[in-house]
Amino acid sequence: GYTVLCGKNNHQNDLLTCKTAEKNDYWFHTKNAPGSHVILQSDGATVPDADLQQAAVIAATYSSLSHSPKAEVDYTLARYVKKPSGAKPGFVIYTHQQTAYVSPDPKLCDRLRKA
Repeated sequence: GYTVLCGKNNHQNDLLTCKTAEKNDYWFHTKNAPGSHVILQSDGATVPDADLQQAAVIAATYSSLSHSPKAEVDYTLARYVKKPSGAKPGFVIYTHQQTAYVSPDPKLCDRLRKA
């Protein structure tokens, strides 16, 4: 029942993270690896762990770790994600993160996209 948005390049990542995301939305990104920024729009509601896990799978699937058996995905509220002044597109720093350990799953992403 939640909307999940996924950037496909540095400019889309910037747009999602810096312009589209509300402060109470969740932000996801693979830990220490290039990949898409993923936003789970929560409207301030408490999000079940299963939905957070699925958003983490999306972030892992659309990253350089897409062929790895396991990936670490950091997530935090968008309010804790900042773009440093003068940083390149797609570069952000974040705090208050938690880490999900997930397996990339293109079939799940396809199924969720069609839902």
